[in-house]
Amino acid sequence: MNNMDEPQLQAQIAAAKSYEEFFVPALFKQWPPLLAGAAKIESGHRVLDVACGTGILARELASRVGSAGSVTGLDVTPGMLEVARNLAPDINWRHGNADALPFPDQSYDRVVSQFGMMFFPDRVKSLREMLRVLTPGGRLAVAVWDSLESMPAYMEEVELLERIAGTPAANALLAPFVLGNKNDLLKMVQDAGVSSPEVKTHEGTADFPSLRSLVEADLRGWLPMMGVHLEEAMIQQILKEAEVALRKYVNAHGRAVFKISAHVLSGSKP
Repeated sequence: MNNMDEPQLQAQIAAAKSYEEFFVPALFKQWPPLLAGAAKIESGHRVLDVACGTGILARELASRVGSAGSVTGLDVTPGMLEVARNLAPDINWRHGNADALPFPDQSYDRVVSQFGMMFFPDRVKSLREMLRVLTPGGRLAVAVWDSLESMPAYMEEVELLERIAGTPAANALLAPFVLGNKNDLLKMVQDAGVSSPEVKTHEGTADFPSLRSLVEADLRGWLPMMGVHLEEAMIQQILKEAEVALRKYVNAHGRAVFKISAHVLSGSKP
């Protein structure tokens, strides 16, 4: 964390603020209650949120465990943690990797992760790490996005990026949907040693202020976080063509609203 220079950190913080401002209300704030239910989180529990981002899940869980419990949020990105810390200074925020959790065995009663596992380099190892830090009988719950095919709005946006900006840009937008196959997910949690695993699919709603805000958030927020930086002229071209290609997702109030879905996998430590 200390190896990062100030300009890099400030760039990460700016991206994290954009993530919190645009993506959290439009996509992410609806899922924490589902994760809390799947993990069976109660007052007094010690909870670890892996790949916490700017902390939308951790903040929800802190309100549930109360003063008798505790929540720790862990993320690999210092900029995300800086924004999370400013939003909720009472939560314990830690820098670290999912496949080498910096905590002793049996430190937590519950471990959760919301839309981070798609980006873990070694997902089975990360699940085993979650089990390691759980107390015996403790539960874990992890949310990942459903397949791209189940969300036509994003599939059409990926196709638009592929046509105008090329494969790297399209792949950056495709990355969150790589764990959409439920059978593969179930095999993964079984390989990791999770007891009584199950995968349930839940429907949600994406709700952006406008079509432009949806696409611009991806072009200026998500793609740079994935290492893809587009020229301004190309961004403007994509925004212009998106107004036609994706107009079916604009409602009567001018908002971009469409169905999305996610898998929640859960289980316990033997």
